[in-house]
Amino acid sequence: MGVTTTVLLLPTPAPYKLYLDDLRTPRSSGWVVVRSFEEFVATIKRLGVPEEISFDHDLGWDEVLNCERKSGYDCAKWLVEQELLVPRFNVHSANPVGAANIRGLLGNYARFREDGADR
Repeated sequence: MGVTTTVLLLPTPAPYKLYLDDLRTPRSSGWVVVRSFEEFVATIKRLGVPEEISFDHDLGWDEVLNCERKSGYDCAKWLVEQELLVPRFNVHSANPVGAANIRGLLGNYARFREDGADR
């Protein structure tokens, strides 16, 4: 028999800030730093939805699989697919198209959730 793990994703934000970037570190203290999609998902499953997320888009090259790693946009999509709303986010990516895609996705999702709350 396998062991079943239950993950609690709290509806209210947990008291931490999440910084997603494969290379950079935040200028201010108090951030939990994750370097990949997998770390991003694991951290949110373990700690809950953070009060703020700072996104990078391009998360580097996977030397083992010889391909690009999942991006910050993939992390944002995962949040939406899980129906998780982040109260505050920003995008610090140098990739303007990727940054706009993350902002658009999360901004549209927040508006969708707000519209649904009005009903």
